[in-house]
Amino acid sequence: MSRSTTRRRKQTPWLHRRSRYILGAIAAVGAVLTGYLFLSKVFGGDAACPVGGCDIVLSSPYASVFGLPLTLFGFLAYAGMAVLALGPLAVQADTNKSLKITLEDWSWLLLFVGALAMTLFSGYLMYVLATDIQAVCPYCIVSAVSSLSLLLTTLLGRYWDDIGQLAFIGVLVAVVTLVGTGIVYADVNQPAGEVAVDGELPPPITTTSGESEIALAQHLTDIGAKKYSAYWCPHCHEQQRLFGKEAFDYVDYVECDPSGANAQPQVCRDAGIEGFPSWDINGELHSGVIPLDQLADLSGYTGPRDFKN
Repeated sequence: MSRSTTRRRKQTPWLHRRSRYILGAIAAVGAVLTGYLFLSKVFGGDAACPVGGCDIVLSSPYASVFGLPLTLFGFLAYAGMAVLALGPLAVQADTNKSLKITLEDWSWLLLFVGALAMTLFSGYLMYVLATDIQAVCPYCIVSAVSSLSLLLTTLLGRYWDDIGQLAFIGVLVAVVTLVGTGIVYADVNQPAGEVAVDGELPPPITTTSGESEIALAQHLTDIGAKKYSAYWCPHCHEQQRLFGKEAFDYVDYVECDPSGANAQPQVCRDAGIEGFPSWDINGELHSGVIPLDQLADLSGYTGPRDFKN
């Protein structure tokens, strides 16, 4: 190795020499994370989560795009970034120098476009998480940090010859991403069925109630028990179907989503609600879909228990 080659290599920043490997590693982490969430969604399981917010977020209207899980698109995005980062490394400069240079230049530009779009989209979802869904989701935070890390590593991982052109492309990508995001989620807050004057209602309850369900619902109301829910939450709908239409009319229902009918988000925050549905029974919170027999035990119900659903 010549002295001049050694000098040039010493002058190349460490990050520039390792940037593609770092990008590939970050993208791989993101792909594994989103792939796990996608498979959990497809096979009907609940993703392991240290807090209750994951279930809220992953079952919200923002978790689907064009009828498909958002995590699928996240997996494809991270996998694509991994290919762009690591693909050019497989081409040997000694055998095909021109191809390697072309791949290097175009892949860097596409990495910048992809990372910027992913960061902006993740930023929008984090805003929604804080203001609309109002839940903590570690998976979402990790994904947002991964997207931002991809963008920063892309910007700092090489010398960019034309900063002005890069800025121009960045503005175009930002406009397209934000407009596209607005279009994708344009109908999230649109009524999907019956709509109350002051917000959206959950889907109608199609099951009927027996005397036991009605007696339990009345008992829960008498002791001051409350059910905290969101109109879009599928597990909340499942809980309501267990009671049936007639019985659930007696339940003290608190709507936590600001877009829902008669919403009381501040009441939910004050109660420390982290997951839907949640029951406040005798001053204790219980999360998840609870069978009626268990609700009866928790509330001290002593009436008939020949529950239909």
